[in-house]
Amino acid sequence: MKRKFCIIFLFMAHLSFGQDVQEVKKYTIDASQFYGTVLLHSPDIAHLINSHPAGLIVGLNRKTFGSKTWESLYNYPDYGVSFIYQDMNNETLAENFGLYAHYNFYFFKRNLQFRIGQGIAYTTNPYDRETNFRNVAYGSYLLSSTYAMFNFHKENILKGIGFKAGISLIHYSNANFRAPNTSTNTFAFNAGLTYDLDGGKQLSYLPKPEKTKFTEPIRYNLVFKSGINESDVIGSGQFGFVILSAYADKRLGRKSAIQLGTEVFFSNFLKELIRFQATSFPEMNVAPDTDFKRAGVFIGHELFINSISVLTQLGYYVYYPFDFEGRVYNRIGLKRYFGDKLFGSVTLRSHGAAAEAVEFGIGIRL
Repeated sequence: MKRKFCIIFLFMAHLSFGQDVQEVKKYTIDASQFYGTVLLHSPDIAHLINSHPAGLIVGLNRKTFGSKTWESLYNYPDYGVSFIYQDMNNETLAENFGLYAHYNFYFFKRNLQFRIGQGIAYTTNPYDRETNFRNVAYGSYLLSSTYAMFNFHKENILKGIGFKAGISLIHYSNANFRAPNTSTNTFAFNAGLTYDLDGGKQLSYLPKPEKTKFTEPIRYNLVFKSGINESDVIGSGQFGFVILSAYADKRLGRKSAIQLGTEVFFSNFLKELIRFQATSFPEMNVAPDTDFKRAGVFIGHELFINSISVLTQLGYYVYYPFDFEGRVYNRIGLKRYFGDKLFGSVTLRSHGAAAEAVEFGIGIRL
C-alpha cells in the first residue's frame, strides 16, 4: 500500500495550551521483539512474500503528569524516540533500520497502550535495474516509515521492570519520491519488557483542570507547499512541484477544528507523463499539449495536541484536464506551530491508497 509519509521532525515538540506548572521529568525505556508477515496489499509484491520478517523495537519515553494543559486533555501520554531493526528474511528486500518520533496514548486504566510513530528508515537493498530489479517495493535507500503498536502494557511489576505484548503494523514507502514504490506493510506480534529509569518511583498525576468553554473566530490560512516526486514509470525522472492553498478553519473546542478550502497544483512530473503517454501510447488519446495543472477544493479536520496538530483532508479536483489516479484525493499529515500565526507542515497526498507526493509546507494563520 503506497501511503504515508515522510514526517521527520514534527512529533518532537512539547508546548502547552495553557499555563505551565513545575515540570516533572521521568523516563522509561522499552524493548520488544516482533515476528510477523508482509501483507499482500498489491499483486505486484506477491513474489516478495515468501518468508516471515522479524526484528526489534526499542523506545525511550518521557512520561507526562499534567504540568501542561494538553497532557491531561489526552490522559497523560508519553512522547519519545524509537528505533526499529527489521530483517525482512528475504534476499531481495534485505534489512531496514528506522528512527522515529512517537507518542504513547493510554486506555483502560493505563493497561492498554497505543503507540504511533513516524520517521525515516534506511533499507540496505533497494531497487536497481541491473542488480535488484525484483525489488519493486523500495525505489530508494531512504524511506518514509510509520508504525503503530497496540499493547497490553503493565509497568513496574518488579523494581521498575514491566511487561508489554501485542500487535504492530510497520509501513515502509518513499511516497513516490522515486519509482518504484509499491511499499510494504508488516503485521507482527510483539512482546518485550519496560524499565523505569528511576527504579519504579511512583509519581502522582496532576488533576485535570475544570472544563472551560473554548471559542475562537474563523481563521484564514495561506499555505505554500513544495517537494519532489516521480510518476510510476521507472526512470521517468524526478520533478519539483508547487501547491498554493487557501482555507478557512473554525475551532470546535480545544482539540479540533474543521476546514474548508481550495488549492492549485503545479505538478511538473505530469508534464513528462503527458509527453510519454502522448508519444508512446497513442491509443490512450492523450494530446501532447494537455495542461498539467490541477485545481481542487477540500474539507478537512485538524486535531490539536500541543504545538503539533494532525491534519486529515479530503479533496476533489474541479479542474482536471489530465486523468491521473482519479479526481478524489486525500491528505494526512502534521503541522507544527511557531507562535500564534506561523506554521510548518509535512503531509502526504494520495489518491485512495496510491501516494502521489510528500508535501513540505509553510503557512500563516490569520
